[in-house]
Amino acid sequence: MTVHFIGAGPGAADLLTLRAVEHIHRSPVCVFAGTYIDEKILAHCPDDVRLVDTAKLDLDTITGELVAAHERGQDVARLCSGDPSLYSALAEQSARLDAAGVPWDVTPGVPAYAAAAATLGVELTVPEVTQSVVLTRTQARSTVMPDTETLSRFAATRSTLVLHLAITRIRVLVEEIVGEYGLHCPAAVVFHASKPDQLVLTGTLADIADQVEAADLRQAAVILVGPAVGRTPGAESHLYDACRERA
Repeated sequence: MTVHFIGAGPGAADLLTLRAVEHIHRSPVCVFAGTYIDEKILAHCPDDVRLVDTAKLDLDTITGELVAAHERGQDVARLCSGDPSLYSALAEQSARLDAAGVPWDVTPGVPAYAAAAATLGVELTVPEVTQSVVLTRTQARSTVMPDTETLSRFAATRSTLVLHLAITRIRVLVEEIVGEYGLHCPAAVVFHASKPDQLVLTGTLADIADQVEAADLRQAAVILVGPAVGRTPGAESHLYDACRERA
């Protein structure tokens, strides 16, 4: 049997992929984080599903559930918020499954930053403004960041900066990047992107921390910084240039 690591998207059940829905519907066991996965997504599970909420479980206990399901001959829908390629603990879970001889696969999902950009109606890569997106986080009570991945180094690129798992430290991170981007650089925060209680804050590095603190945001928010976030006009894409040579 197979453990299916499934990107459950940013929250809205209708943003699940068709493949994700099929795996969820066919899996007798569903392992999910109740903090992020709601009942509308779980409604795709079969009626007799075994539901395992990982919100208060450690990695050994979670792995034990996955291995036990395999030994029973049952597929598992292992739901990850957003996309499994970002901050999903896929690496350590899959390594443990490999060691236990349990097969697994991955189904991508809509990442939270993409849902946030869609909500804002912005393209994060604007010709001659920025062509790169930095996806990162900051360190608080989480694992240590590599020495080469400091926020100030990323800010020096002046690319579109997307910060996950950082909302409670927004005032500190603003201080770290404002020297490169400037106080008037556009910034936005999207809380619970795509969910009914979604909240959008827009402004600049001068005021975004004040807005976040006033809204008392503590989790599940994506921070976006850079000229593209404010829809700064750039050049038109060469891809659609009428004068471009056609192959």
